[in-house]
Amino acid sequence: MASCDPFIGCGVQQPPVSLGRDPLDALEIPDGTTVEEHDLVTDRDVVVGGQSTVEFGVRGRNVLAGERVQFGGDIEAEADCRLDVWCDVEGNVLVGGDAYLGERVHIGGRLMVSGDLDIGDDVDIEEGFEASGWIVIRNPVPTLVFYFIVLSQLLRIGEQDAADELAAALSDGEEGDPLIVPRGSTVSDDAWRVSTPAYIGDGCRLHGNVRATDIELGEDNNLFGSLRARGDVHVGAGSRVHGDVTTRGGTVTIDEDAEILGDVSCADLELHEGATVDGAVRARGEMRIRKSSASREAE
Repeated sequence: MASCDPFIGCGVQQPPVSLGRDPLDALEIPDGTTVEEHDLVTDRDVVVGGQSTVEFGVRGRNVLAGERVQFGGDIEAEADCRLDVWCDVEGNVLVGGDAYLGERVHIGGRLMVSGDLDIGDDVDIEEGFEASGWIVIRNPVPTLVFYFIVLSQLLRIGEQDAADELAAALSDGEEGDPLIVPRGSTVSDDAWRVSTPAYIGDGCRLHGNVRATDIELGEDNNLFGSLRARGDVHVGAGSRVHGDVTTRGGTVTIDEDAEILGDVSCADLELHEGATVDGAVRARGEMRIRKSSASREAE
């Protein structure tokens, strides 16, 4: 069917362009992430969206933060650290590579950089700084914002290969997905609050209640808190949740050998026969017990 556009005229109607995936559309916790003495620790990159609050200290490979991000402890970056305008770090910032600080960044402790330091106007470092390489005082481009603008445009026009190359370049070619905190989130010992889905990998040890639209908890995790979502919640095999699992209108799925040390409340429930729920179970809709292959063969 022909269509007319006021700018390009009449022609054959084109299919809508896929917008791809927003790089910060979910909380993503990679495999093996832990919380250790109020520090969030991973061997991957850490990417924090703008206007978020991370009450932990952060230890990772590259650490990148958007504008007005607040950190409640130290930052230790094995490689580079990039903090955009108005970021606030309560403790020290230790960087194994290069550091890029936007204007009006505040650091409550000391800044130590093994590589080059690119620093903007009105940066406040309370206990001074050391840099082994070049020191350039200017207003560096807010690299995190620039990176995601370019990446979003590549995904919008369907250039998936180019987007993958850009992501690999940012992480210095290292394998593994980064730890991503979406824009406007709050992460603390009390709660991980996001307005997006949350994906938690395998073998993690975390503190705090997770609040998200949907939650995917991988295998063999130990979560000292509860799970609450508006949509579906999936608890992977061998994971242990020290709290309630609640969803307003979604399905809760609990896999084999998972353990819930609290109540489960949901619309529909799918429970593996090898899972354990210590508290009460409330399902307003269907409740299904999934049997293992050995049980099915025995029958």
